[in-house]
Amino acid sequence: MFHARTRGVIAVLAALTLVGSLAAPASAAEPTDGPPVPAGITVEKVERMPDDFITGMDVSSVLSLEASGVVFRRADGTPGDLFEILAENGVSDIRVRVWNDPFDAEGRGYGGGNVDVARAVEIGERATAAGLRLLVDFHYSDFWADPAKQQSPKAWAGLGVSEKAAAVGTFTTEALQRFVAAGVDVRMVQIGNETNGMVAGVSGWAGMVEIFSAGSAAVRSVLPDALIAVHFTDPQTPGRYAGYARELATRGVDYDVFASSYYPFWHGSLTDLTAALRDVADTHGKKVMVAETSWAHTLEDGDGHGNVIDLPEEAAAYPVSVQGQATAVRDVIDAVVDVGDAGIGVYYWEPAWLPVGPSTELEQNKILWERDGSGWATSFAGSYEPRDAGEYFGGSAWDNQALFAVDGTALESLRIFDYARTGAVAPRAVSDVETVRVEIVAGDEAVLPGTVSVSYNDGSVEDLPATWTDPREWAAGPGEYSVPGVVEGVGEVIATIVVHAPNLLQNPGFESADTGMWRLEGTGATLRAWDDPRSGERSVHFWSATGSSFTLSQRVDGLPAGTYRASASLQGDGEDAESVMALAVMSHPDEREVTAAFTMDGWRNWSTPTTEAVTVYDGEAATVTVRIDVPAGAWGTIDDVELVRVGDADAAASVPARGTLSHDNGWDTGLLDGDYTVRMNLWWGENGSTFRLYENGVLLESVPLTYAGSAAQSARVPVEGRKNGTYRYTGEIVNSRGATAVGGTTVTVKDAAPGVPALSHDNHDRDGGYTVSANLWWGTNATSYRFFEDDVLVAEGLLEARTPAAQVARLDVVDAPRGRHTYRVEFVNAAGTTASRSVTVVVR
Repeated sequence: MFHARTRGVIAVLAALTLVGSLAAPASAAEPTDGPPVPAGITVEKVERMPDDFITGMDVSSVLSLEASGVVFRRADGTPGDLFEILAENGVSDIRVRVWNDPFDAEGRGYGGGNVDVARAVEIGERATAAGLRLLVDFHYSDFWADPAKQQSPKAWAGLGVSEKAAAVGTFTTEALQRFVAAGVDVRMVQIGNETNGMVAGVSGWAGMVEIFSAGSAAVRSVLPDALIAVHFTDPQTPGRYAGYARELATRGVDYDVFASSYYPFWHGSLTDLTAALRDVADTHGKKVMVAETSWAHTLEDGDGHGNVIDLPEEAAAYPVSVQGQATAVRDVIDAVVDVGDAGIGVYYWEPAWLPVGPSTELEQNKILWERDGSGWATSFAGSYEPRDAGEYFGGSAWDNQALFAVDGTALESLRIFDYARTGAVAPRAVSDVETVRVEIVAGDEAVLPGTVSVSYNDGSVEDLPATWTDPREWAAGPGEYSVPGVVEGVGEVIATIVVHAPNLLQNPGFESADTGMWRLEGTGATLRAWDDPRSGERSVHFWSATGSSFTLSQRVDGLPAGTYRASASLQGDGEDAESVMALAVMSHPDEREVTAAFTMDGWRNWSTPTTEAVTVYDGEAATVTVRIDVPAGAWGTIDDVELVRVGDADAAASVPARGTLSHDNGWDTGLLDGDYTVRMNLWWGENGSTFRLYENGVLLESVPLTYAGSAAQSARVPVEGRKNGTYRYTGEIVNSRGATAVGGTTVTVKDAAPGVPALSHDNHDRDGGYTVSANLWWGTNATSYRFFEDDVLVAEGLLEARTPAAQVARLDVVDAPRGRHTYRVEFVNAAGTTASRSVTVVVR
C-alpha cells in the first residue's frame, strides 16, 4: 500500500473538541470467557475469535525511523524495543515489505524505510527475537506497488514475461534463503502487493500468472511449510474478488491465502468485505485475511508533511480518536472471524510510522527523511518513479493513523488485539459528536438541526436536543460563520454555516441536457459524462489513447460592476511534466486573465483551485475557461465550475475625471525609432480602477489602477517594434460608475528601420584580397546584416543593437577573380531593411 496524495491546506470548517481523561490501561485478562477487562476505552469482545488468529502489524519503516531518532515507548512512557512492545500488546506476527533495489545509481535510498532484502532480514531477526512470526511481502518492484503503480524493478526492465518470471523465481529463492540462514521464523510469504491488474510491470492474467507461479514455486522450494498469499484490494467492487479467485483457480496458481486490504475510508462496508472473502473461501477452499487496515486517532499533522487522511469528510466511518481507532480495528477483526474457520488474521499497516520531528521543524525533518529514508519517499526516488514520488516526496503521510502518540508513547488502541479477545470496558463517555455544517446560497435562510447525533465509547448513539445562537443577528454575505450552540448533556459545540455567493454560470455541473452555454474545443473530452461526478450525476470526462487537448469555456455577459473569481474541481491521473491543467477567468473588454492550476492526484482526490479576482465593469462580461493538455492515457473528470462575485469594483462616487496622454518617442536618442512609452496622467479628480489604451482604435493594453479617491493617477504602457508610420493613441479611464475618454496623442515613427550604412573597401593594390566594410556611424541599429557580391548573397550575420551607437560589419574577400565586382549591404531589424549604396571593386 501507499496512495500518495497532496493538496493545499484546507480549513476544517466545523469541529468539536472533547477533553477528558482515560482510565489507566489494565492488562488484558488471559482467559477469553470472562467479563470484559476494565480499561480506558471500550471494546466489544469478538466472539469465536480463534486462539491462533493472526494479529499482525506491518512495521517496515522501523529501521529508518530509528536512524532518524524516533524512540518507542510503552504506555507508561518507558522506552523499549518496538518489537518487544508489540509482543507485549497482543501482536503475534510482523509483516515486512521487500523491494528489489530501492536505491538510485549513487546508492541513495528511495525512502519508505529503504527496505531491500538485507533490511527486511534484519527486521525479521528482531521480530523472531521478540517471539513474533513473519510475513514476507514481496512487492516485485523497486518501490511502492499498489493498484496505481506496479513498476518493474530496474534490473528487469526490458525482460519478456517468461524472462521476468524466471527472475522472480531466482530473486524469491535467494531472498528467502537469506531469511532461513538468519533463523527468521517465516510463517507466510506474499507474492505481490495489491496486484489488481498488474504485477512486476506485467499486466493481463496470462502474464501475471507466470509471475505468481514463479514466486509460489520458489516459496515451496525454500519454505515448504510457509503459507503463500496473494494480495488484492478494492473489496467493495461487486464480483471483483470472485473474478480474481476464478482466474487464479482456472490458471492453476498454487497459493494458500487470499489476502485483502481494507481501509474503512476507501473500501466500503464490512458486510461486503466478509461476503467477498467468504465467497473465495467457500468456492475455492482458500484461507482469507486482511493484510492491511488502519484508522486515524487524530486529523492533526505531526511532521509538516500532509497526511493521506486529513479531512473530516474523509474520516466519517468512525470517530477520529483512540476509541474510534480501536473500534475500527475490532470491527475488521470481527468481519474476518465471521468468514468462519477460513478467516485467519488481520494486519495493521504501519502503526509506528511516527514523525521524526515536530511540524515546526520541517526543514530538519526534510534532512532526516532524505538521509534515512524515514518519510514515504525521498527526492532520489524521482529517478525511478518521477510522476508521484518525484513530485510529492516527503515525510510520513500516516502519522495520524499510528498506534503511538507523536512522542512514541503507545496509545491504548495498541492493545486492540488483546481487547478483541477479552472485551474491554471503560466508564461510559462521549466519544464523538456529529459535525454540524450547513451550506446555503446567500439570501437563503440557514436552518440548524434541533438534534445532534452523539456517539459513546460503548458503541451506542443518541440524538440529543441542541440549541443555537441565531446567526441572523450577525451573519451577513458570503463567508464561513461559526455558530455556538449547546447539546443537552454534552455541553458547548460549534456549528459552521457556509454562505456561498450565487454561481453565475449556467449548468455548472453539466446536469442539464442543454449545454449550449458551454463551448468545448479540442479533443479527448465528453460533456455530460456519467464518469465519477463530484456532485450530481454528470461531469465532463476526458481520456484519449493519443492524448487529450481541449478548452472548456462559458462567457457571462451583462454583469454588474464588481470583482469576480472562478473555481472548479478536477480529479484524475496520468499527467507529465509538460501537461497543462489550468482554470482561468478573463474580464472583457480588458481581456485581463488570471489563472490557477489543477493537480491530478488520483481517483476521487479532487483538486479545487480558486483564481484571484478580476474586475468587471458594469454591463460587461467575464469568461471562465478550463484548459487541459495531457498525454496519451491520462484521464480525469471536471465538475462544479463556478463564477462568483466577491466584491465591489471600487468605491467611486462618479465617473473618472479626464486624463491626458503623452509619449516620449525620440526623447532617449533623438531618433523616432518605434520604441517608446505612452503615459496617462490624471492630475486630479475622481479616480479610475482601470486604464485602457487604444492604438489606432484597437485595444492595446488594460492597466489596473489603484483607486485612491481623487489623488493623482498615472499609467505607463511600453510600446516596442513599431514600423515607420503614424500611430494614433486614445484611451479611457474606467471605474464602477462608468468610463471617461482620455485626450489622444499621435506618434510619428520615421526611424524604425536601421540607419543607412556606408560601404568602403581597402583593395588599394587591386590584388583580389580585401575587406569590404559597412559602417553605420549613427542611427537606429540593425540586428543582422547581409552582404551581396554582384547581386548574389555571399555572407550574413548578427549584430548587437545599441541604438544610436555605431555599428560595423565586414566581409573578407579572398582570391577574387579579375574584373569589376559590385558590393552592397543590407542592415535589418524588426521594423525593416535598409540598403547601402553600392561600391565597386576592381581586381587586376
